[in-house]
Amino acid sequence: MKKTLLLLLSCCVFGASAQSKIDVKKEFAFAAKQYEGMLKAHPDYSKTPQSTNKDGSPRDMPTEWWCSGFFGGSLWYIFEETKNPFWKEAAHNWSMAVKKEQFNTGTHDLGFMLYCPFGNGYRLTKNAEYKDIMLVGAKSLATRFDPNVGLIKSWNKLKQYNYPVIIDNMMNLEFLFWAAKTSGNKELYNLCLSHADSTLKNHFRPDGSSFHVICYDEKGQPLAKVTHQGYSDASAWARGQAWAMYGYTVMYRETKQKKYLDMAEKIANFYLNNPNLPADKIPYWDFNAPNIPNEERDASAGAVTASALLELSTYTGKKGKEYFKAAEMMLTSLSSPDYKANLGENNHFILKHSVGAKPLKSEIDVPLVYADYYYLEALLRYQLLSKKKK
Repeated sequence: MKKTLLLLLSCCVFGASAQSKIDVKKEFAFAAKQYEGMLKAHPDYSKTPQSTNKDGSPRDMPTEWWCSGFFGGSLWYIFEETKNPFWKEAAHNWSMAVKKEQFNTGTHDLGFMLYCPFGNGYRLTKNAEYKDIMLVGAKSLATRFDPNVGLIKSWNKLKQYNYPVIIDNMMNLEFLFWAAKTSGNKELYNLCLSHADSTLKNHFRPDGSSFHVICYDEKGQPLAKVTHQGYSDASAWARGQAWAMYGYTVMYRETKQKKYLDMAEKIANFYLNNPNLPADKIPYWDFNAPNIPNEERDASAGAVTASALLELSTYTGKKGKEYFKAAEMMLTSLSSPDYKANLGENNHFILKHSVGAKPLKSEIDVPLVYADYYYLEALLRYQLLSKKKK
């Protein structure tokens, strides 16, 4: 999402031809038409588009829901590609719909809720109001960090445990890095290092796969390693691996510390070399789900992974081309009729076939707003990487 990153990506090719295999402009033209329908179907800014209910009706959620910022963020990506002021206005309106969440200290998801819409909005417009909102939000997020534990607390409680930390939490660090640089607050920078280092130490198995949830005591010692959305405590929940890969790629970008790059590559290698990864590279919802190949795919995990791999490809020498090609395959699959909706269908979401939390019987084989967001982000990154090096 950062301008510096986009400039870096535009200067890296990694063997891509001048003519991309994916017609990004065509995909954005479709996205714009599909989201025109989404805007017409959602006149109420207090309810953000989320998914589809079991009866086929749209599933909308309030702004305090962890996904509330993704729709506004997607609108900013459409504006970035099309330059059409219609999308700028829509993106502004849907970003401001979640403005009040800057004061929300009851969630760890403010990176998603605030940085996806306002971060992209500020990058593209330099609207000072967006910056101010994010700086307040970063302070709110930082209240969930306990220095005695060394990590940002995810949920307030999980079963009998009072300090659960989920791998998804790595995605908030990009927001805090931005706030640290913008405000000059070194404590926010150090907070990111502490969280990432403790996660690096406790969240991963030797093969590079990640547990979903680590529950800590008041001194930062792990009490339990469990899952909430994956198949089992010992399984590799697909989107969790994607969050981890993306998060440690950001950590390397912001710090240039090799241990973070090594971790991102290890996660990527686990993911791409997994015998249960299908040929189209869109994973099953869990790499260890019991009924593979008769398990649901998770397009959202594929979209997050594609975006992460594209950035990661710019940092890794010999592996760069492999990561780029894998991401290209994922985007090719997501852009095909197997995963992309027909115009006007799918409750106006772009992608089909995502899974939120199968063990909880929630959002199984449905569109998800964050699948669209990371798909559009990955398309923009792919477009920049695919240009000839000038």
